[in-house]
Amino acid sequence: MIRVQKEDFSVEEEIKKVKAASKRIGGIVVFLGTARDFTEETGDVEKLEFEHYPGMAEKKLEELRAQAMERFDIIEASIIHRYGQIPAGENIVLIVVGAMHRKDAFDACRWLIDELKQIVPIWKKEHTKDGEVWVTEHP
Repeated sequence: MIRVQKEDFSVEEEIKKVKAASKRIGGIVVFLGTARDFTEETGDVEKLEFEHYPGMAEKKLEELRAQAMERFDIIEASIIHRYGQIPAGENIVLIVVGAMHRKDAFDACRWLIDELKQIVPIWKKEHTKDGEVWVTEHP
């Protein structure tokens, strides 16, 4: 239920996969990160570029998913992150969490995106009219 991929993904299809895990799921929470065309740090952004450490990024995502399954009362979780050049407006990252109750799904989803930003070896570069800037992540 984790992937690092170049191509875009279908949010609807990924929700269906999580929902299919169990009829006990009563709430699904989705976090969808998209590429913005502006940041406070660099101004206008033409596109983003993501690089990752192949193998290690997937390993860390799987570890996060396993920790979330243990730490929170959830039934299923899915994490997808794209790499390569991503134009403004396109999808970057998707986290889908299914649980019996919404609070557990919300808590797990927030924890997953915050941890992903901190420990998964995926790096972001912003392309602007003035050049390229590597971004230091913040939660």
